[in-house]
Amino acid sequence: MIIERNNKEVIIRLPASVNTDDLQDFIDYARYKELTSKSKATQKEIDDLANQINKDWWAENRSRFIKFLPTKFYNI
Repeated sequence: MIIERNNKEVIIRLPASVNTDDLQDFIDYARYKELTSKSKATQKEIDDLANQINKDWWAENRSRFIKFLPTKFYNI
């Protein structure tokens, strides 16, 4: 592996034998770090947003999944 840095960017050179799934995971993580680097959100705000998104998604999609489950699993 060779890492080079200039005024605009960092260049990472890897052998072609690197596992592409692992490389994609690394690229996804680097992109995440880039996108969140200037965020002023707290972890609690992020968690609250994620919970609200999940709650809203479940409210919209619940019926698609519940119809396949026996009543005893969801009739609370």
